Amino acid sequence: MPVSAEPATEGKHEHEAPRDLAEALGGAHGLADTSLPGLAFVIAYTISGNELEPSIVSALAVAVMLTVVRLLRRETLQFAFAGLVGVGIAAFIASRTGRAEDFFLPGLLFNAAYALAYAISIWVRWPLIGVVAGPLVGEGMEWREDPDRVAVYSRASWIWVGVFALRLAVQLPLYLAGAVVALGIAKAAMGVPIFIVAIWVTYLVLKEGGEIGHHDDTGEVPEEA
Repeated sequence: MPVSAEPATEGKHEHEAPRDLAEALGGAHGLADTSLPGLAFVIAYTISGNELEPSIVSALAVAVMLTVVRLLRRETLQFAFAGLVGVGIAAFIASRTGRAEDFFLPGLLFNAAYALAYAISIWVRWPLIGVVAGPLVGEGMEWREDPDRVAVYSRASWIWVGVFALRLAVQLPLYLAGAVVALGIAKAAMGVPIFIVAIWVTYLVLKEGGEIGHHDDTGEVPEEA
């Protein structure tokens, strides 16, 4: 799940915060762009009797289709193209090794990298959720000057360390066991559903900590009367 800190938009309302945060972190649609090709791979793998080539072709076809749909709808292409490139890398690795489970290896490596990146960001007091949410609420990186706000963003970032670590804990044993179908199902099941839950919990943590709902349209914290 890529992190992209987008510029703040004036006039944000509190009820828009979860959606804005979700979009900044890739969005459910972006996550689907990376999850559906894997599901197509597993379906084709099962139907074809564990044949690798038609499974790879199916995954690539779905990735291309999703990108074309994004183009036709004039939607953000960042994550669709990221998904297409990711599927291409996964297909190349699997075709070279001849092991179907290797199609899911890049995803496992990305989860490990993201978990490590979030953990390191907390350790160096630059929690990634703060990097994303700060511009969204109009305060940029000013939160770094307040230890309490750094602590709030750190707590929120730990949620995402947990998400990526949980995916690894479930999917890595399946990969090592060569359980391709179970691995594909687990990847899909731990995609959008967990993302939505994590976004909502992140929003609640930020709201409880005062990072959401306490800024006016200029990004300033209103003074108490």
